[in-house]
Amino acid sequence: MSENRIVWLGHSTVLVELDGVRVVTDPVLRERVMHLRRRRAADTAVLRELDAILISHVHYDHLDMPSLALLDRSLPVVLPRRAGGLLRRRGFGDVREVEAGDEIALGRVRVRAVHAEHARSRRPGTRPTSSLGYVIEGTQSVYFAGDTDLFDAMAAIGPVDVALLPVAGWGPRLPAGHLDPSRAAEAAALLRARAAVPVHWGTYAPWRATDERDDAPALAFAEALKRVAPDTEIRVLQPGEAYPLEPGRPPARAT
Repeated sequence: MSENRIVWLGHSTVLVELDGVRVVTDPVLRERVMHLRRRRAADTAVLRELDAILISHVHYDHLDMPSLALLDRSLPVVLPRRAGGLLRRRGFGDVREVEAGDEIALGRVRVRAVHAEHARSRRPGTRPTSSLGYVIEGTQSVYFAGDTDLFDAMAAIGPVDVALLPVAGWGPRLPAGHLDPSRAAEAAALLRARAAVPVHWGTYAPWRATDERDDAPALAFAEALKRVAPDTEIRVLQPGEAYPLEPGRPPARAT
């Protein structure tokens, strides 16, 4: 059986390997998405032999059709209800539409869809759809928040072993429906997370931006976490780095 670990590939794209099951969240892998450019290329080699794809919502920086086209169209794709037609029209044969509270079995793990406090969204050809997070549960539990703000029922999702929490956006303003570093730390506390990994930071920027990387949101999250959830371990990864889902192990370069 393969090692239990997560690999952050940038933005909200995370490979979760748990109990022999390999799932990827919100795969966005291109060098450019609309007016945004990627600061560091994604290593897609780790996405071979997947078992499923999880999509949190249909905004273009989370459901990217050209990135999905790089993956096997026979894979199960789990996404919010009423969004499935987007993928079926592009040849994906195993599309599973869910809403908060639904569960899906994938091998030895279960994937539970949970509420996300993020605006309903739509794409051409679809009705408005909700946003979701997911809890991947086996011998350990991993919570992927998608895009969300704090909400009262977040505490009921926990406790979790690892929380993958968005801490920033791609521009100077962070609109409603998102976590900033301080609110992401509060989320970790509500979730009673054993460990937290910041995502949705430092990957894409407007194409005129020149800085190579912006660690500020992740570092601010780490500092806030020390104050509000001191028992939660913080793991700040760079794209391509892996976090073994065992305590006391340092991040390692994915292979």
